[in-house]
Amino acid sequence: MPVSVVLLSPGAANTSQLKHLTEALARMKGCSTGDPEISFRHVDADLEVDQLVEHCQGAIALLVHARSASLIGMAQRLPDLQLVQTFTAGTDWLDVQGLADAGVKVADNGGANAIAVAEIAIALMVSVFHRLDQQFASVQAGAWGSQVPGSGADMMTLEGKRVGLVGLGRIGSRVAKRLAGWECDLVFYDNASLDPNYINATGALQVSFDELLQTSDIVSLHVPLNRLTRHLVSDHELGLMQSESVLINTCRGAVVDEAALIRVLQGGGITGAGLDVTDPEPIAADNPLLQMDRVVITPHFAARARQSGAHGTHNILSNLLRLAGGEELLHIVEPV
Repeated sequence: MPVSVVLLSPGAANTSQLKHLTEALARMKGCSTGDPEISFRHVDADLEVDQLVEHCQGAIALLVHARSASLIGMAQRLPDLQLVQTFTAGTDWLDVQGLADAGVKVADNGGANAIAVAEIAIALMVSVFHRLDQQFASVQAGAWGSQVPGSGADMMTLEGKRVGLVGLGRIGSRVAKRLAGWECDLVFYDNASLDPNYINATGALQVSFDELLQTSDIVSLHVPLNRLTRHLVSDHELGLMQSESVLINTCRGAVVDEAALIRVLQGGGITGAGLDVTDPEPIAADNPLLQMDRVVITPHFAARARQSGAHGTHNILSNLLRLAGGEELLHIVEPV
């Protein structure tokens, strides 16, 4: 008998996604007869909790896209539920501890978007140093390059720059590997215990957090958002950075104290910032960051790529097959 997995998302049944998951699972299994059978069904996440519990009975896993205030209450009343599997890399919008207390594990998408985010992190570095946003705007305004401030001497390459990676996980490690041919000096800080072979493969040198901030021309953030990393970068940390340095954030907006970032940019404490994330999102129209020179902001699109979706589907389905087969799960998020 197939095990049951619920796609929990707001609104009417997402038939296209259900079909996609079913077809992708069939391709993964191929001609194999040993893999367990999995059936998918959709449940509207906007239902009242009693209705959600009724419709989700028997499910061993919930596939979730976004925050639901009912998850903890559901988990406590669904005896078969073992896993909440997200489509996202970040799980800061989930009460991981509350689900753990209910006996339910949480898994993320296994770094499905790591390559896409790493590429955008590097793109933001280049954009800030070369004022690409201002170049685009000047050409679109019909002014060619006359609206771009500064001169050639005001623009910089990454050659010889020290890039400090805060976090050497799935994304940070890929940024390091991709910058290997850019003639950069790579350093990193990570509070996790990493295998020496893993570190060596990235070409980055491990340093303390303070040393990274004090010596890096570019500080690029690659950490999850949790209670330990909220406002990880604030007045003190920004005050340690060099006046010509640049901050790159492609993880979560709240990892940076945005008010402190505005203050340090206004005061010339650092040169610029490249941000794919803000706090809150979307950014307010009157936010001073939008009017600042050498600040490039994109709308939290770094993860968006066709390949990210394909990797995510594969990682999620692989985990569901493991769950159904009683094997050890991957990409489990531990409560912090």
